[in-house]
Amino acid sequence: DVSSPKHGKVDPDNAPHVGGNTWAGGTGGRDTAGLGGKGGPYRLDAGHKVYQVSQAEKDAVPEEVKRAAREMGEKAFKQRLKEIQMSEYDASTYERFSGAVRRQVQSLRIILDNLQ
Repeated sequence: DVSSPKHGKVDPDNAPHVGGNTWAGGTGGRDTAGLGGKGGPYRLDAGHKVYQVSQAEKDAVPEEVKRAAREMGEKAFKQRLKEIQMSEYDASTYERFSGAVRRQVQSLRIILDNLQ
């Protein structure tokens, strides 16, 4: 069951974590920031294979936990913008321009990685 959203512990070895509700950046778990899980406050990619919980499990998360996760994610987003001295307007403008070239940038990254 989900209880309350949290960032989670950071694994200094960046080992892959699947399931549970302890590690930040894990996959398929609950309550913590990661990918493929349920009830976490925001997505956090630690670079591991993603294990996805079912949509039925995600739909079963209580509304108060979803609301708390959204609020925590919004707070973290605003804090990050403050750290990098960016306004919400700047962020939306950046996202608009970045989104327009995202596929091309990804293709270029793949080409450069292969050249290395």
